[in-house]
Amino acid sequence: MSSMDYKQFYDRVGKHNGWDFSSVKCKIEGEGLELYNEVANICKSGDLLLDIGTGGGEAVLSLAKSVLLLVGIDQSSSMIEAALRNSRAAGAANTRFLQMDAERLNFPDAFFNIVSCRHSPFHADEAARILIKGGVFLTQQVNENDKLNLKQAFGRGQAFDEQPGTLMQRYITELKAAGFSKVQSMPFNVNEYYETAEDLIFLLKHTPIIPNFGQDERDFQILQQFIAENTTDKGIQTNAARFILIAS
Repeated sequence: MSSMDYKQFYDRVGKHNGWDFSSVKCKIEGEGLELYNEVANICKSGDLLLDIGTGGGEAVLSLAKSVLLLVGIDQSSSMIEAALRNSRAAGAANTRFLQMDAERLNFPDAFFNIVSCRHSPFHADEAARILIKGGVFLTQQVNENDKLNLKQAFGRGQAFDEQPGTLMQRYITELKAAGFSKVQSMPFNVNEYYETAEDLIFLLKHTPIIPNFGQDERDFQILQQFIAENTTDKGIQTNAARFILIAS
């Protein structure tokens, strides 16, 4: 998918439900990590926090009470509309959500204490520019072997056939080149068990794991066979491969 394809995809998802997957029933087995837990561990009440690729703000809004100001940006106008709705519903008065591209952050130099970015592209130079001295950048990204058995079944998918670890190493290199003196990497891989076929279909229709899923009738035939071959007593099995980088 090109950058334009991704933007159009997220606009469609944003109009439907933002980035809310709370209805999906999925059990996780294994030791995983969650980006916003790591962010919460370092937040102080006087901090200014920027969240890049915030989607509908569903995840980051939980941090609003931990900081002085929370700003979320996303390139999709539909996602920002969803984030504004969610922010009003949460009564989070110290939040701002803006449509903005991560490549060109319209903020002053040395403005934020913390910058977070979950499953979204970022530009290391811009993140470094807007952080104060001693500021921290945290990102969680999708590893190339995420949903591996699904992508193998379909013969296509997000980062399909790319060497695992490629994206992580590229981001580490870019962060160090941008002036971050310390970069900590934390990769993890856990098993996921989706309760029903509907749960898995919702995931596939609202994420770019299998690009253009469902536009070809054969996709549902492939999915039916995948479910038959990967159903266990715990649910329909696949994996979630992620990595977190913490740069200071």
